[in-house]
Amino acid sequence: MNRAYLGEFEELVLLTVAVLQGQAYGVTVAAELKQRTDRTISLSGVHIALYRLEEKGFLLSELGGATNERGGRRKRFFTVTAAGKQTLGEMRDVRNQLWDSIPTTSLI
Repeated sequence: MNRAYLGEFEELVLLTVAVLQGQAYGVTVAAELKQRTDRTISLSGVHIALYRLEEKGFLLSELGGATNERGGRRKRFFTVTAAGKQTLGEMRDVRNQLWDSIPTTSLI
């Protein structure tokens, strides 16, 4: 497998951006992760992961329009790139192969 290493949290953030389909920015990613994992999620940790994933070429970002509720500031929305989709698929394949290789008696 010839890809950049992703830690568990980066993988979760990348998956969450895919789930949010164009509505992914720091706050929505953090809220979705908290709801789905029932873990304490640091907004700054989410932002760090988003920018790291963008540097690796797995995400693209663009600024949305300014809103009054944000004091005229714009949100940075993230989407998964083709490389990000490929990496997610590869990771799923590896995990599925490992799960399928566990003897049934090992999980009882």
